[in-house]
Amino acid sequence: MSTCVIVPAAGSGTRLGHTEPKAFVQVDGRTLLAHSLDAIITSGVATTIVVAAPEVFVSLAEAEVAEVRRRFAGGGGSGRVGGGAEADVSGGSGAGAHESRVRPGQVEIIVVPGCADRVESVEAALTAAGDPDIVLVHDAARALTPPAVFDRVTDAVSSGAEAVVPVLPMIDTVRRAEESPRRIPLDDDADLEPDPPREQPDPPRGHAAEVEVLRGDLDRGSLRRVQTPQGFAAETLRRAHASYREEVRTLGAGAREATDDAGLVERLGVDVVAVAGDEESLKITYPLDLVLAEHIARERGRSHPASR
Repeated sequence: MSTCVIVPAAGSGTRLGHTEPKAFVQVDGRTLLAHSLDAIITSGVATTIVVAAPEVFVSLAEAEVAEVRRRFAGGGGSGRVGGGAEADVSGGSGAGAHESRVRPGQVEIIVVPGCADRVESVEAALTAAGDPDIVLVHDAARALTPPAVFDRVTDAVSSGAEAVVPVLPMIDTVRRAEESPRRIPLDDDADLEPDPPREQPDPPRGHAAEVEVLRGDLDRGSLRRVQTPQGFAAETLRRAHASYREEVRTLGAGAREATDDAGLVERLGVDVVAVAGDEESLKITYPLDLVLAEHIARERGRSHPASR
């Protein structure tokens, strides 16, 4: 089976405090895009990788692709990192399930201009992907995803699942928030002398404002944190995107928001199957995430110096 991994790389880096797109922010001296490509190629699941980069960053993305190719050609970056073939990772069949891995030199990597939103960028990448049997969509922001996660997702799709996502259990208590008008005390009255007594008490000081009110905790035992790569039978993903585009065409602003590709596929009535994710597959969104990512990348470098 042929497998294409699509990497949307047009997300903004503003929440990280950077002006360039998030995929081009560096961790341990290399961009998130380069780290993502390393993990995909090392997993051995991809026959094709399509990177959807902002149009003005296409040449930079192509330079990152060339750098990754040089590393693999020279033997760097080829070591398994963060849960590889040797690791017994709970919830997956392991890297050994693939009878024939794609060698790094056999992976075709294409860069295409991304579009105005994620859905359009994935569609542009799908057009460039040719006719693969399986499509994985992977966020460049999850640059440190261990190769074993790609293995588990691909194995599940190869075994007949039409849609697969890696997940982790919810560990925090989760509550549902509702907006509600409440009277907020006015701090600027705190030092005023009290008014003389009145026959009728004054109404409480304050002003109405929208605040979040929390309603009972949800059962976290049935909740999951969804990660990427999300894997699909290629025909199913194409149908999901076509259905969404038709919804947008007919409903306009009334169309439901598309948060991820698994959500689009679920709207077709297709079951989305869960496999085990990995804590190191964190989504790098805020400055604190960068701190943690730097630590993980440096620890990996010390464990696998040949991959640096």
